[in-house]
Amino acid sequence: MGLLFEQIDSQPSVIGEIMLRRRRIPALGDRDIYEVKLGEEFLMSSMFVDAEVALSDIGLGETEGDNLSVVVGGLGLGYTAVAALKHERVSELLVVEYLKPVIGWHQQEKVPLGKDLNADPRNRYIHGSFFDLAIADPETGGFDPEAPGKQFDAILLDIDHSPRALLHDSSASFYTTNNLRLMARQLKPRGVFAMWSNEGEDDEFMATLREVFTDVACHVVSFYNPFQNRESFNTVYVARKPG
Repeated sequence: MGLLFEQIDSQPSVIGEIMLRRRRIPALGDRDIYEVKLGEEFLMSSMFVDAEVALSDIGLGETEGDNLSVVVGGLGLGYTAVAALKHERVSELLVVEYLKPVIGWHQQEKVPLGKDLNADPRNRYIHGSFFDLAIADPETGGFDPEAPGKQFDAILLDIDHSPRALLHDSSASFYTTNNLRLMARQLKPRGVFAMWSNEGEDDEFMATLREVFTDVACHVVSFYNPFQNRESFNTVYVARKPG
């Protein structure tokens, strides 16, 4: 058995100290658990990734056609991105990450899925603020720095805990009709926007989505939580651009 706890990296970031650590819990078997913390707040654990995977599977399941161009907002431990690349219809994946150390963990393969992402030529890391790039003027910017104004088949977002529980106050304005409409300019007609949330269905946010999109739905993703010895859940919002 390896070390029960290891702090792999800790670096300052634009929104606070960010830490990557690995631990083992003997009662849960012979497995490494990777965790990301921002200050004293847990951002992600490899113990609970069902909904991160479901974000790609549900969102891309709603897309149409082949040769899909996909944006993932938030790299985390890489589970949403790797799940997207398992869809053979995906021809291009842009992973937008605000925190440079997180991209470095994957490029240096300090996290298990870094190897998979680095080995797939369809994947590209974009260092920048998802929320700023989402509302950029298509004539001069957007998610792809190499192709201003480019439109995508799907945008998959996993950054904030929910539209109300934000990692940083600066993203609050994104969850509004105006900014969602600005982001939708980067979706192709009938393109899909999907978003992970740690909380249950938010009626107010659902109403906001319906101001911009059609076919709006909120999917519950259940999973077993061994720490609480019961079922837990996250949600995945899915919406389609008219066209």
